[in-house]
Amino acid sequence: MRGASSATGTSCIASHFQGAAINGAIAAIDIALRDIKGKALGVPVHSLLDGPCRTEARVYGHAYGRMIAELVANCTALKEAGFNAVDHVNPFLDEGEDRPFFRTHVRNMTRAVEAVRRVREALGDDVDLLLELHRRLTPAEAVDFIPRIERYLPFWCEDPSRPENVNAMARVARRVRAPIARRASATPPCTTSAPSSRGAGAAQYARIDVALCGGITGARKVAALAEAQHVQVAPHNPLSPLGLAACLHLAAAIPNFAIQEYTTGFEALKMESSPRLLGSDVVHGVPPMKGGFVAIPRAGPGRRDRAGRGAGPPVDPPPGRHAPPPRRLRRRPNSPPAQREISRRAGFRGRGARRGAAGVVRNRGRPDPRPSRARSSATSGS
Repeated sequence: MRGASSATGTSCIASHFQGAAINGAIAAIDIALRDIKGKALGVPVHSLLDGPCRTEARVYGHAYGRMIAELVANCTALKEAGFNAVDHVNPFLDEGEDRPFFRTHVRNMTRAVEAVRRVREALGDDVDLLLELHRRLTPAEAVDFIPRIERYLPFWCEDPSRPENVNAMARVARRVRAPIARRASATPPCTTSAPSSRGAGAAQYARIDVALCGGITGARKVAALAEAQHVQVAPHNPLSPLGLAACLHLAAAIPNFAIQEYTTGFEALKMESSPRLLGSDVVHGVPPMKGGFVAIPRAGPGRRDRAGRGAGPPVDPPPGRHAPPPRRLRRRPNSPPAQREISRRAGFRGRGARRGAAGVVRNRGRPDPRPSRARSSATSGS
């Protein structure tokens, strides 16, 4: 693979190996290489991706709840914190997985519809409602449930059923009016997890996981496939502020970006809400949310501009140590006078070919390896 760029190399590997663990490692390498290049050039990553297309990215927070009253209270708290979109609103609630679950179909559906109604009434028309169904339903149950809550105008219904069968997902999408969001996470963009002609109509929003689909390189490919199908992109990031930084640079460089996940709560893997970004206590330079939007980074990755804004949340160095200063690249002089001076100092004798006594062409743009005495005698003999 000599001569191939880093982005090309990682994408070639991703086309042969699949799985969350392998693609997660490939994504980490891809994001790191782009971050290193941005630091070396002193520019944000999105400028290397033909961006930016926008200066801000709309974000949404997470609301959890094991009971309807708790879910409503957490959604209201996010609205008061400034969010104009709330996700992880699970109509079937975040009940514990350590207990057996059973509820009749009619009670299950009635309770879920009641949860959506109460959340919508509490939020009003100032906040968009993003429903997270967590693949809990069969296609038949999804077709039964989604029309019941369409009058509350959800922004989307994410993953109503399992995503392995694209045709089943497309059947659900064709029979409901609410938009469907679908995850394209742990497989390369060349597979059926990406929006394509085979899965046309299966979703109106593609949830690309930059940290699992091959990094920024793989995510851009999925975004291009989605754009061809008029599908909007909402990057999936339940991981860390570092993942958020990569998603924001991607969001700045694609035209079909819709909204960005801004994970709030879920500290120590607990289904608890919080207005603070997950992992914000681990790194510094976390982009703040203001009015439901986050500013697109304008400085180089891990660096700050004059206003103190950073392009990404760099990890704090260990106590007593400081991060090394960015390396400055030295440009090679290419002006004719500079080139002549370099050639003179290196012992070049010019481009003109000189013939020795034997008529052999010597020193065509290269230093003459002969000693000075032999060189002078050969010159006098010519």
